[in-house]
Amino acid sequence: MDLASVLRDQDGVVTTAQARACGISARTVRRRIASGRWRSPHPRVHLAAGHRFGSAARVRAAWLWAGPSALVSGPAAAYWHGFLDTPPTEIGITVPRSSGLAGRAGTRVRRREVAPEDRSERHGLRLTARPLTALETAAALDDGAAFLDRALQRYVGFASVHAAYCRMLSSTGSARAGRLLRAAADRSAAESERRLVRLLRAAGITGWVLNHEVGPYTLDLAFPDRRVAVELDGWAWHTDQERFRRDRRKGNDLVLSGWSLLRVTWHDLDGAPGRVVAEIRYALRRG
Repeated sequence: MDLASVLRDQDGVVTTAQARACGISARTVRRRIASGRWRSPHPRVHLAAGHRFGSAARVRAAWLWAGPSALVSGPAAAYWHGFLDTPPTEIGITVPRSSGLAGRAGTRVRRREVAPEDRSERHGLRLTARPLTALETAAALDDGAAFLDRALQRYVGFASVHAAYCRMLSSTGSARAGRLLRAAADRSAAESERRLVRLLRAAGITGWVLNHEVGPYTLDLAFPDRRVAVELDGWAWHTDQERFRRDRRKGNDLVLSGWSLLRVTWHDLDGAPGRVVAEIRYALRRG
């Protein structure tokens, strides 16, 4: 190992073991610390002179102190993934339940087993994967709802976040994470409806009705004269098994009653609006 390369790759931070591997003796390490050339933000973790103890160095130093079995988690992981501009004051560290690591100033240590799917590595640092990071950060922040909405729109897909939520059930923060996830799903449904209405108006398509009742069911959007129904499968559609089963029964009953049923997702409206309009036009011509 070359010390200059290690310092460059690790934001100016090096462990005692890494320094020894680079040929720096224990005596030299102690002398550099005593002279102020190196300072130690954590035991056996050092910041070399000429390097700023900035955000990246703080996160990396905490992880190097915790050891390779640890994961940076929560808002600190969100910073490392690029979801947040700055890390929190306390760097979240998740360690196995068997770990004897005790927290110290500047860190928040949590013991939990993390599934392989929820682990990630970025720039030489181990941390929680993006979906779990989004959930845990939302549960930790005061403005968690706004953060989760932004993360779902920019960084992670709902299906992967929901899967991470299922794996974290019963762990610390899972109850709040579930509430935030369901609320985000409901907000998505409302936004999906607004987007669909804007598309239809821009395309000059008329004859539609919102929240149209057919027997025991309420259709998200319907063309009653043509017996064409458009159901919006927003994020909420994935969060509740009973809702999923109910929607299946609803769709089957509509088709058996002579309705044409189109299912439109958030991603359809966001990424392929032209296709949505074309499918609706085709269904109307057939009706």
